[in-house]
Amino acid sequence: MPLITAGGLRQYYRLEGSTDDPTVVLSHALGCDHTIWDAQANALQSRFRVLRYDIRGHGATEAPSGDYSIARLGQDLLDLTDSLAIDRFAFCGLSLGGMIGQWLAARTPDRITAVVLANTTPRLADPSIMESRRRMVLDQGMRAVAESVLGRFFTAAHLRDSTASVANVRRLLLGTDPVGYAGCCAALRDMDQTSLLPAIQAPALIIAGEHDASTPWTGHGDVLAQHIRHARVTHLPTAHLSAVERPRSFTAAVWRFLLAAPADALAAGMARRRDVLGSAHVDQAIASTTDFTRAFQELITRYAWGTIWERPDFDDRTRRILTLALTAALGRWEEFRMHLRAGLARELEPCDVEEALLQVAIYAGVPAANTAFHLASDAIASPQDP
Repeated sequence: MPLITAGGLRQYYRLEGSTDDPTVVLSHALGCDHTIWDAQANALQSRFRVLRYDIRGHGATEAPSGDYSIARLGQDLLDLTDSLAIDRFAFCGLSLGGMIGQWLAARTPDRITAVVLANTTPRLADPSIMESRRRMVLDQGMRAVAESVLGRFFTAAHLRDSTASVANVRRLLLGTDPVGYAGCCAALRDMDQTSLLPAIQAPALIIAGEHDASTPWTGHGDVLAQHIRHARVTHLPTAHLSAVERPRSFTAAVWRFLLAAPADALAAGMARRRDVLGSAHVDQAIASTTDFTRAFQELITRYAWGTIWERPDFDDRTRRILTLALTAALGRWEEFRMHLRAGLARELEPCDVEEALLQVAIYAGVPAANTAFHLASDAIASPQDP
């Protein structure tokens, strides 16, 4: 179990991904733990080193008694990243995590490369709610607040239809140490970070839930947007736990924010083209380029490879399957052969191709699938480098 004592606090963390990639830190909501980020962490690892951790009083991190503060929680993370030799990082926080992110971005601008503030606020409209909840969990335990909190975490439709994710969050909530939960309630109760917001200079993305009763856009997200210079905003059709209720939409928003278009799309596209199709194929294409075709080669390298294939929402396997289905459906057999051999040499297996072509048979016609199956059979029987 990855536990470390940092700043005098025993903290649980998970650090995944390549040490060559930039780091992004994911910070969870009150009453949850690092596992609410499973979907985002799995996706982001393809281009980021991902650090998840349990906030003080949550999960496997210690829960000291007494009131906490947002500054204390922010320093906990700085102590953790210092212990892990992580100097600079992007930060993504939801609810309580977003409050920590505001403090970090304002107080330690040299450490934060970008910040995502999801379903959060600089100040609660009625701090007494947190004081009541703090007293309740200390007196009666976590079950006393569980159902009311879940009703704010998720929309009614998600509570009704997504039993697995709701059950998991309920388990996390009930398993939270009441002492730690109460300490964080005090941090929210006492928080007013509005004056800090203009000091945030890092690129910022604000994610708001359209059905979020805990931190609705008016009075919360809009305050962040008004006071943080050049902040970008994304609205999702969720309640409070947007990353859990709409994980793919949340991840897509974070991806598009953190991965700005490369300054040199032509160079990025050439690297991507080699990665997908293989250097032998690309070298041959370059060698056969003429003055007449050079502009076309640059166009497809810049836009097909440097723009579309660089979008992170689909992994390479998914994008390859889509490309095979589309080229087969349209009868673009030269492109089909090229992507077929490149895919089989890398992420694709024959079963992937079979499923894609069965879809083609139903939705684009048997003749197209018939030709595609013949070409695929030849490629599978005689594998070669693309």
